[in-house]
Amino acid sequence: MLAHRLVEVATSLRTHGLRVGTSEVADAGAVIQALGMDDRELLREGLASAFLRRAGQRDVFDQVFDIYFPAAVGARSGTPDARLDEASSPREAADVVRDMLMDALARGDKAELDRLAATALDQLGVVRPDDPEAGWSAAQALEQLAPQTAIVGALERARAMGADGDGQDDEGERGGGSGAAGQGQGAGSGGGATQRREQLTDRIERDEMRGRVAAFRRRVETEARRRNAEVRGSQRISRYAVQDALEKRDFLGPGGGELVAMRATIDPLARKLAARLTARQRQQSRGSIDIRKTLRRSMSTGGVPVDPAYARRRPHRPDLVLLCDVSGSVAGFSGFTMTLMQAISAQFNKIRVFAFVSTTDEITDLVKAARLEDDVISAVVRTRKVFGWGASSSYGQSLDSFVSTHLGAIGPRSTVLILGDARSNYGLPRLSALRQIRDQARHVAWLNPEPVASWGTGDSLALDYARVVDMHECRNIDQLRAFVSRMSV
Repeated sequence: MLAHRLVEVATSLRTHGLRVGTSEVADAGAVIQALGMDDRELLREGLASAFLRRAGQRDVFDQVFDIYFPAAVGARSGTPDARLDEASSPREAADVVRDMLMDALARGDKAELDRLAATALDQLGVVRPDDPEAGWSAAQALEQLAPQTAIVGALERARAMGADGDGQDDEGERGGGSGAAGQGQGAGSGGGATQRREQLTDRIERDEMRGRVAAFRRRVETEARRRNAEVRGSQRISRYAVQDALEKRDFLGPGGGELVAMRATIDPLARKLAARLTARQRQQSRGSIDIRKTLRRSMSTGGVPVDPAYARRRPHRPDLVLLCDVSGSVAGFSGFTMTLMQAISAQFNKIRVFAFVSTTDEITDLVKAARLEDDVISAVVRTRKVFGWGASSSYGQSLDSFVSTHLGAIGPRSTVLILGDARSNYGLPRLSALRQIRDQARHVAWLNPEPVASWGTGDSLALDYARVVDMHECRNIDQLRAFVSRMSV
């Protein structure tokens, strides 16, 4: 029975792109034999060490673990508050749960937050009350509860607790069992601090509270997966309700809050891309064979040219030109695009960046000056001329405007990287403009965030452009890594 469950865990992990084989399953069995199953968190860590090989896979494993090794079975017993029994509408129930959530967040009480996650799901997450087989929806519960609106109230209550005296503060910390709670409260009670210091403390406390709210959202999602697994089966839930690893997530999907984690993965790829382009330049800088020097060297070996001499070329730096679509239809991809461009711009001294929707404008200065948390897309749309005759994407017009205005940015040693889905709202492709770019550059590559099966469907001009330049499907970080690895040097 246990062996069968471990095999199911391995199968689920493989479904989400993790490389798990029979040796990992055997290791997991040995882990259970050594650690036992009394301590669930210890078991989680042990199985993670047996199944995983890369740090970015941990989030997927935790979701699968919670499905196949749930903390409990069925709904939690007991009613947390009599006010919930009196609530006659979902809105009143949401108000009561939110009030309790403020108290739990202020104390950093993890046990209470676990209980409130189950309560929120019971009160607000039932898909159809008349059909118990319909299951629970974490999205529905979180939308009605809106836990982010509890941050201000939780901060006020946390400060009030800190102002009541050290004795009560210490008691609350011990009762909650969380060291993080005491840290946030203590920071807000320092008397005699300067205004600047108080602002910094306030910012730290807000960040701490946002972190607790994010953890609460994950608790609700975990509780929903656990209960839905009981209703619909663990295999089905592990297949459809588990979020893929960051490296497998689609660039076109939502994920604005993942840019920091994505940047950590993209930075090494940008350095690798820069190293490959530099290696190609170094290889080409050796030049052709110098006949006179080679013959002179061959005199020591009886006229046999054992050691050829090359005519050295003057070395030069890599030259990269980026063209990226910043239209709303590829908003998720645009976020990735800006992250990639910022990472690449740090690796190249000679790089120029252009953005377009229906016409093209240069944004090199914006990209180089922006920080990771800055909304570069909004700044580009607001301050640069990326719209021509309309607000819809037009690749033909954009390529035409680039050729007529910025073609001088491309030299014979330039590598051009085009980022976009090639959907042009049924406009003309203007292939001649793309051919001009290809003929002037050393190499042109196009990264398309759509699957190959969608190329050429509807208003997509991907197949037309793919006949002119190399086009690669690039929907996630794994495919970006593969592209960088395949890139010829």
